[in-house]
Amino acid sequence: NFVINHSTTPLRTSARHHSISQSMSTPSIINTDEKTYIDKLALILINSENKQLVARSFGKTVFYTPGGKREKGESDVEALMRECKEELAVDLCTTAPSTSTIEPYGTFEAQAHGKPEGTMVRMTCFRMVPR
Repeated sequence: NFVINHSTTPLRTSARHHSISQSMSTPSIINTDEKTYIDKLALILINSENKQLVARSFGKTVFYTPGGKREKGESDVEALMRECKEELAVDLCTTAPSTSTIEPYGTFEAQAHGKPEGTMVRMTCFRMVPR
């Protein structure tokens, strides 16, 4: 089980049951008058040597933090768990210590790499912390 610290209420999740009361199905592309936002999630994974896990797709020049967009009906944590399994072949339910927590880290915005000027990425980041 993971303990998910979100706001002031700890929430628990496992591979079989998710008792997560977060907003679901946030649109992945948000248009405003001046900018277009791509809404994404990222999970910051740092090991005991203080090294961050990043990945790079074959043939690409940029590295990225594991994460992605929510699928319909997914909570943030469910999406992060799915994305880590898809992108890295890492099942957080079976590889992380049972006392690990996933907690909010921050939301960041930047120009989207390889997209037209004014297309921004809004990245809601979480981190996994061993307890």
